[in-house]
Amino acid sequence: MVQRRHFLGQSAAMAASVLATTSSLWALPAQAQDGVLRIIVGYPPGGATDRVARIVADKLQASLGSTVIVENKVGAGGRVAAQFVKNAPASQPVLMLANPAVMVVAPLVVNNLGYDPEQDFVPVSEVNRYVFGVAVASAVPVKEMKHLLAWLKANPAKANIGVPATGSLPHFFALMLGQQAGVEAEAVGYKGSAPLLTDLMGGQVPVAVDTLDTLVQQHQAGKLRLLAVSGDARNAAVPDVPTLKEAGVNLSAAGWNTFFAPQSMPAVQVQRYAAAIHKVMQDPEVHKQFATNYLDPVASTSEQTAKALQAYKKQWASVIQASGYKP
Repeated sequence: MVQRRHFLGQSAAMAASVLATTSSLWALPAQAQDGVLRIIVGYPPGGATDRVARIVADKLQASLGSTVIVENKVGAGGRVAAQFVKNAPASQPVLMLANPAVMVVAPLVVNNLGYDPEQDFVPVSEVNRYVFGVAVASAVPVKEMKHLLAWLKANPAKANIGVPATGSLPHFFALMLGQQAGVEAEAVGYKGSAPLLTDLMGGQVPVAVDTLDTLVQQHQAGKLRLLAVSGDARNAAVPDVPTLKEAGVNLSAAGWNTFFAPQSMPAVQVQRYAAAIHKVMQDPEVHKQFATNYLDPVASTSEQTAKALQAYKKQWASVIQASGYKP
């Protein structure tokens, strides 16, 4: 049986240590950063958010006619990056690519957050959405979602559902899945998708919820079995896998990656970046790159992005608060 536990990620002390260097980092000579747009990502290289940032940055560089670089400022589940960008001087061009964990979940569950998503940031452009997958190891004799729900209900003490991080959307989606099975599931948080998949395929955790892009290749290789996806329609990458609703589970959900500017950035500059990103996200080549990474591209204006964010917060706030989760 899997020991129930939460891996909480970077400590508050570490976050504070990183933030203590913020002012000195921003104090780089102006000539060293003139014309350079910095895209800050709060996660390590190689993850979905990082991949999205680099695909967009490559095209954005040509569109803007200036250098665009991606910087990974890892810590506290993406919150270090948010605090860093919040403090950006108006003279330094910087954007943050962030997901719901940073801009929706953390404000609801973290005390002394160090930033206010609505007061300290300006939505620039949503660039992609992603869905979740529910998976078991290929050796597990569960072929369909109804079988998994029955197993969870019959074995509530073993209802451990692995997720890539505590406080992530897969974490809360896993709890909702347990509710559908009529059990109080335990979300077992990992420090990323790689160790989660290792434990899933090794039998240390019976079931996992993660973003679809991290599960597809292992499913196609026969190393795990995707039982369902969380979107409203089947995903083209795995057309044989039903949606949760098709499988009889009344759940659907998606996450996103969105560019944000610090409140200090002049409005004319925000609109310039928003227009450039919107143009990039209509590029057929970018669509192909997103499809290769099993991600759904979105072309959104800053106004459309702001409206979508409000709707998204309304959808998830009650779920997160009802969970009682505290990091």
